[in-house]
Amino acid sequence: MEQYVLSVLVENHPGVLNRVSGLFSRRGYNIDSLTVCETYKSSESRMTIAVTGDEETVEQIEKQLSKLVEVITITKARKGETCQRQMALIKVSAKGTDRAVIIETCNIFRAHIVDVAPETVIVEATGSEDKIDSLVRLLEPYGIQELAKAGLTSMDRGSKKLGA
Repeated sequence: MEQYVLSVLVENHPGVLNRVSGLFSRRGYNIDSLTVCETYKSSESRMTIAVTGDEETVEQIEKQLSKLVEVITITKARKGETCQRQMALIKVSAKGTDRAVIIETCNIFRAHIVDVAPETVIVEATGSEDKIDSLVRLLEPYGIQELAKAGLTSMDRGSKKLGA
């Protein structure tokens, strides 16, 4: 089983996300990650859907998605074949001398401190899933109080683009 990333260009109007997610739930497919946003054209939205499965299952998902009227185009890639990023906000206990070590760890990962309170800091990190997971593991000993991750965002490398 591999992780695949489906980039789906859809018409931007109410109910499309519900139709796409409903398709997954009705057929018993799990979505590992889902990110949706309007594109530079206000009439279109881009969905980045990460799914785990074999080639046959992912092809079936692709075929089912293509039947939806609102779907304009779909591209499929294996994890690592596209430029992929994830964003995370991590609230960490940061008391006394720990604060300096946490800040240095964030600098190594090119993460940013976006909020400072007397006993905590909030870290913003952007990068691959592996990078985010590594940063989280290094911050765990200090006490992670909250963690929020945005879904995976993906784009084809080079001149290839979605919808063209």
